[in-house]
Amino acid sequence: MDGILNIYKEKGFTSHDVVAVVRKTLHMKKVGHTGTLDPDAEGVLPICVGRGTKLADIIMDGRKSYRAILHLGISTTTEDASGEVVEEKPVVFDEESIEKTISSFIGEQEQIPPMYSAVKINGKKLYELARAGKEIERKARKITVYDIKIRRFIPPCQVEMDVECSKGTYIRTLCADIGKALGCGGNMASLLRTATGAFTLENAIKLHELKALEEAGQVDTVLLGLADALKGYTRVYVSEKSAKLLYNGGKIRSEFFRAEKELKEGQEVIVFDHKMDLTGIYTIVQEEKSFFIKPLKMLI
Repeated sequence: MDGILNIYKEKGFTSHDVVAVVRKTLHMKKVGHTGTLDPDAEGVLPICVGRGTKLADIIMDGRKSYRAILHLGISTTTEDASGEVVEEKPVVFDEESIEKTISSFIGEQEQIPPMYSAVKINGKKLYELARAGKEIERKARKITVYDIKIRRFIPPCQVEMDVECSKGTYIRTLCADIGKALGCGGNMASLLRTATGAFTLENAIKLHELKALEEAGQVDTVLLGLADALKGYTRVYVSEKSAKLLYNGGKIRSEFFRAEKELKEGQEVIVFDHKMDLTGIYTIVQEEKSFFIKPLKMLI
């Protein structure tokens, strides 16, 4: 079984918990997730199985969409509702001012990862240090917030908003930073991931539903195949004459393959053999006057 399952992670589960349940349900060892969600968060968590685990980093690179509730006036140790309150301040709930401040966070920026996170520094996870009562300096990382839409204002101190962002963005840190900018502090009261790349809430399934499908022998009805997970890539088909070279990760000249679209140097494509089986992700390279496909990630 190879592919990706669009799992709806429920509250109370860690991402590793979900992997463990899927592994046990499907009786498979090769299972991995595509980016952590905090235990209190819920929503889309694509789970890769079999050869699908080779696509985990590609799926993680995709844009993320979230629905969050920002709670103004209360700052916590974890930057969300699960942490200890460290400061409380009065909130001036002026909708126009709040909207203007939130909009200022759209765009490329630098964000400092929270202490309560799985980021590793010198081999130690930050949350392990935080639980030991330690706080260390963290380097800011570049992120992009593509859009923030306010869904509703919830007086006296909450704002529900939809956020579209790049990988590596901490929504609870975004909430805390917005609170700081407003001068009252803030934390993330709740979080729902609504999309990761092409995976959305609409077709996400819960773990108990996966178990029922497995018992009925119908997991394949919700398993997204490798080629489908890479549908944004141009397809290239290699002739039987170059099959051996293809399977051994060789570089193949353009006369031995055909593409569904015009290709350009540096482009990433997905490659199929003469049997129409997906073999990997390749890069287009040009040497002198000839084009070649060069393996980037083999999937066989």
